[in-house]
Amino acid sequence: MDIRDAVDTDAEALAAVADAPIRAMRRLIRDRTVRLATAETGSDPYADAPADDEPVLGFVGFDVRDGVLHVTRLGGTETAVRRLLEEPLRFASAESLPVEVLVLESETPLCDAVEHAGFDRVGHGPRFDGAPTVRYVLDETE
Repeated sequence: MDIRDAVDTDAEALAAVADAPIRAMRRLIRDRTVRLATAETGSDPYADAPADDEPVLGFVGFDVRDGVLHVTRLGGTETAVRRLLEEPLRFASAESLPVEVLVLESETPLCDAVEHAGFDRVGHGPRFDGAPTVRYVLDETE
């Protein structure tokens, strides 16, 4: 699995992984730091993702606001998400920032990946399109 920065041409593949509009993924790529995990051809679990030489296994989008690193978008396989969370966590550690993640409650593999990374479940977050979310925090600055 390779990790790299997302570029505009990755928007369609990210949209397939996230089941989101391509336009929203382009905006994410332009407005946030977005890293994606790719694998060798033939191992893509998302059959509807564009066929190219780098099937996308997952992605993470994050930014810093008000002294907190926010993981604003997360998607993909549990294994890819575990690996992708490493970079925002390294950045937050180097900058002594707490990290917050919101995950759809129904996305059990993502919840498992976030918990595996050491986040504490601190309650419910806002609803996204009517679906409940779980709020996770990791604060090693305390």
